[in-house]
Amino acid sequence: METIINDFSPGLFVVMTILFLALIFLMVKFAWKPILNSLNERESGIHDALAAADKARADMQNLQADNEKMLQEARAEREAMLKEAREIKEKMIADSKEQAKAEGDKMLKQAQVAIESEKKAAVADIKNQVAQLSVAIAEKVLKEQLSSNDKQLKLVDSMLSDIKLN
Repeated sequence: METIINDFSPGLFVVMTILFLALIFLMVKFAWKPILNSLNERESGIHDALAAADKARADMQNLQADNEKMLQEARAEREAMLKEAREIKEKMIADSKEQAKAEGDKMLKQAQVAIESEKKAAVADIKNQVAQLSVAIAEKVLKEQLSSNDKQLKLVDSMLSDIKLN
């Protein structure tokens, strides 16, 4: 430090001070504004980039929320469609069962009616055959019993004895 004080030259100091001030003046006049402008532009660019990143992040969150909402709506719609399809299937099955039961009941009633009419026809046919057989047997019996006078008198007597008078 002593050498600095011993080598101190006031003229050199003044010249260096003037050169330094001139350098500062030139820097302020020509370089300071462009440097400040570039710094300000860089700061605003960084600020804009951060704002854009925040906006992009918010947009991404909104998109994710919208996608989740659409997914939930699609799931709900799918469930509703499946439920509706199940209901339609169950209704069709129930209608088919009901229709089959109705047709079965109808066929059963028709069969019962047909059986009843066949039964009546068979009974009527049997009655006719029995009546014809009875008439044929009665005719043969009467011919044989009434072939002689003695037998006719016996028959009349036996019938008269069977009749009870009130």
